[in-house]
Amino acid sequence: MSIEAMLKTHPRPLIAELGILARCIDECGECAATCTVCADACLGEDDVRAMARCARLCQDCADACVDAGRILSRQTDPEPSTQLAALNACWTACRASAEECERHAHHHEHCRLCAAECRRCESACSELLTALAD
Repeated sequence: MSIEAMLKTHPRPLIAELGILARCIDECGECAATCTVCADACLGEDDVRAMARCARLCQDCADACVDAGRILSRQTDPEPSTQLAALNACWTACRASAEECERHAHHHEHCRLCAAECRRCESACSELLTALAD
């Protein structure tokens, strides 16, 4: 079962075009899981002190992604200001986490993979923000 298939069944009009909305919600879920694994891997590294900020930003990003994904999944009587706040928070957290993970990507494969996923989620959030502004 996909998010897109679920959204297609919703009796209310969607806040944005189906594909754009579904991609953003999907990326939020993927990014949350990826950041959780990366944060845990950071804490398992020998140079854990050097990885503390990375772990923190990954945890923040995971939380922001979960929140945004949940809020954006609700289509009944949406509050645009709440949706935009969650989406902007997710975009900001993804950007910060990606930048920090990119600093460690040459030493830690989990950071390289996490940075790439954060950038995908950041892009999906940007696309949805643009669609909502139209």
